[in-house]
Amino acid sequence: MGYLIMAGQLFLSLSILIVLHEMGHFFPARWFKTRVEKFYLFFDPWFSLFKIKKGETEYGIGWLPLGGYVKISGMIDESMDREQMAGPPQPWEFRSKPAWQRLIIMLGGVTVNFILGFFLYGMVLWTWGEVYLPTQNAKYGIAVSRLGKDLGLKDGDNVLGVNGKTLNEFGDNQVRREIVINNAKNMEIEREGQKMTLPIDPKFVQILSSYDSKDEGLYTVRMPFIIGKVAPKTPAEGAGLKVKDQVIGVNGESTPYYHQFSQKVLPLKSKKIELTVVRSKDTLNVPLTTTEEGKIGVQSFEPAYYFKVERKEYSLGQALPMGVQKGVSFLGDQVKAFGQMFRGKIKASESLGGFASIATMFGDVWDWERFWRMTAVLSLILAFMNLLPIPALDGGHVMFLLFEIVSGRKPSDKFMEYATIVGFIIVIGLVLFANGLDIFRIFK
Repeated sequence: MGYLIMAGQLFLSLSILIVLHEMGHFFPARWFKTRVEKFYLFFDPWFSLFKIKKGETEYGIGWLPLGGYVKISGMIDESMDREQMAGPPQPWEFRSKPAWQRLIIMLGGVTVNFILGFFLYGMVLWTWGEVYLPTQNAKYGIAVSRLGKDLGLKDGDNVLGVNGKTLNEFGDNQVRREIVINNAKNMEIEREGQKMTLPIDPKFVQILSSYDSKDEGLYTVRMPFIIGKVAPKTPAEGAGLKVKDQVIGVNGESTPYYHQFSQKVLPLKSKKIELTVVRSKDTLNVPLTTTEEGKIGVQSFEPAYYFKVERKEYSLGQALPMGVQKGVSFLGDQVKAFGQMFRGKIKASESLGGFASIATMFGDVWDWERFWRMTAVLSLILAFMNLLPIPALDGGHVMFLLFEIVSGRKPSDKFMEYATIVGFIIVIGLVLFANGLDIFRIFK
């Protein structure tokens, strides 16, 4: 069921983005009296799932979900309509329009995606705001993962800053970002009451950007384990565990924090264990048997139960500019990441992914806040990727149009045809490569 939810979210998100992107080409073309022959969600080689013709345009849904397209008369595109291009230019054709009009038509799609990405970021902030844990409120410090230990962190540390930037909000996202994107050289931490600087080995740029590390954090907030929920028909319910019981030990070993409990119990699959539990003023020993997955059927309270969290509320007037700011920051990170790839510090084979990788980022529970935030991210990525100067992409057409505007010379139709074929092969190759990586990772 979780996989269907992830796939459904990806399908809906991409459908929205593709339709709006193609509208960005469609409406400028119509404004400049250019004929649009087809408007399709997904590609329709040989046949379509649905189509209807209104006026000059056929609207439809294809069966191949690798994008969408508008077929504009007199334009060299993936349709490779050589018969039409062999005839004399007609007033309603793309090739007959001034270069500045053709440029606006070609930039329409990415313009819509940029605006949409910024807008969605803003609307998410306006609707849900931002909830965060101030760094100084994480009074028990951090619980360190395997990666965090390799980096040099220890349980109970407080991470105060990275690369000279103070961390006001608790979390490892900015730490990872500074290491991978900005080659952070050190972190500022507090350990046992003493402030110190922790050097960062340059090897962590590749380690943290690798596919194997994408779901593994550096650290989480360290917190006690007070039971917030007991699932029915589980070992915990059978043993009589109750909400607000505090688990402080497993098999006689002290586990005052939640991550210590998890590390101790998860390897014990279908095993008899004994928990030490504080209930009110009493300390109890509770025997039970774990499940085949090494679980007992309880959940801890959320961090907000243990710590004072803050919520940022945004008015619409505040949210929209902040959405632009966050979108620009994200795009800046993408540009820097490409730079890291070209310098060999990030491996493309580790950081790229296909539809399966993208789908997992939505999560296996339908969460509208996460859905719209992910759609904003994908919209900006779609705009960024479409602007790459590769023939067959919008950026390739823009590149040739700018050449025409500057030089006064228009590339021949034959040249554009061959360039589009090469570009289309490159794009399909990248798509197959990215999705092939996903398949390899599944069966690895």
